[in-house]
Amino acid sequence: MGEEEEDNQLSPLLPSSSTSSVKRTGTVWTAVAHIITGVIGAGVLSLAWSTAQLGWIAGPISVLVFAATTLVSTYILCDCNMYPHPHYGPNRLRSYMDAVLFYLGEKNHKACGVILMETLYGSTLAYVITSASSIKAIQKSNCYHREGHNAPCSYEDTSSMLLFGAVQVVMSQIPDFHNMKWLSMFAAIMSFAYSFIGFGLGLAQVIENGTIKGSINGVPTANIADKLWLVFQALGDIAFAYPYSVIVLEIQDTLKSPPPENKTMKKASIIAVSLTTFFYLCCGCFGYAAFGNNTPGNLLTGFGFYEPYWLVDLANACIVLHLVGGYQIFGQPVFAFAERWFINRLIPSRYAFGQPMSQQQQPLQ
Repeated sequence: MGEEEEDNQLSPLLPSSSTSSVKRTGTVWTAVAHIITGVIGAGVLSLAWSTAQLGWIAGPISVLVFAATTLVSTYILCDCNMYPHPHYGPNRLRSYMDAVLFYLGEKNHKACGVILMETLYGSTLAYVITSASSIKAIQKSNCYHREGHNAPCSYEDTSSMLLFGAVQVVMSQIPDFHNMKWLSMFAAIMSFAYSFIGFGLGLAQVIENGTIKGSINGVPTANIADKLWLVFQALGDIAFAYPYSVIVLEIQDTLKSPPPENKTMKKASIIAVSLTTFFYLCCGCFGYAAFGNNTPGNLLTGFGFYEPYWLVDLANACIVLHLVGGYQIFGQPVFAFAERWFINRLIPSRYAFGQPMSQQQQPLQ
């Protein structure tokens, strides 16, 4: 069987094809905005604590290792978007799960689907909790400013979660990634804003202290078991700060061609991951240098800084606004998966893959 015949035989397995009517207008900069919105999460503010557990050598090295791992996995996935040729296709895989189904088969598709959906769902759940914590931090910051740093300022976060959820109900009406450029650009600006504020406050604290705190071994503990537990927690926090690879193909599917989408995506990934890694190192290292063994779990909600209170409030407000967009970046693949599941269950099989079987390429007999 010739190569052309083999392509025709495999093409019905694809969930989508090059004949899709979707108009792709994304550029390298819209891709960078999507990536930054997905990568720079609230996890950046816990990197100072992670660096404190790992110490001055292992901490920064771990950030660089995870950044390199993210880029390598991204480069591999970028070439999976089109089949059989990575530039010209003509067949298109529009999501991570589409790629798993096509390249690894149905069994791996089901297994990876469970893990992926749990990962994406866990990320959105963390965003809800973090946004509520930031709203509560704004309330406590104002309370501490009025009544002093030792005041018993206590607030519930249930109403904040419900408010964030109500906003997401509205934002979830955005059809797909192709219509999220404006939201991702806004969220990316917000993420840079609070990352820069966290970095600036840490630097200012180091200057005020007149010394660089911390040690090569990190925070001391009573025994090895406790140290190992904290080290693994720190590594998990750093890994969570790079939750990007699973949404590579969804972002790549928004890009226009020419130039080939995989080349544009690789360029955007280098730019975005380099920028985020720079901010990660700045926030992590300056936060640890400022507080040493007393580094809080979150630089902005853990009240390592009380003043200027308005700047802390602004940073936490930027976190909430960023997480509105970040939630959608990780939520859209979950929505798409749920919609496809219902379509496959409720619509007759002759409309599989979004078009009647008579219009699809049929396998050779």
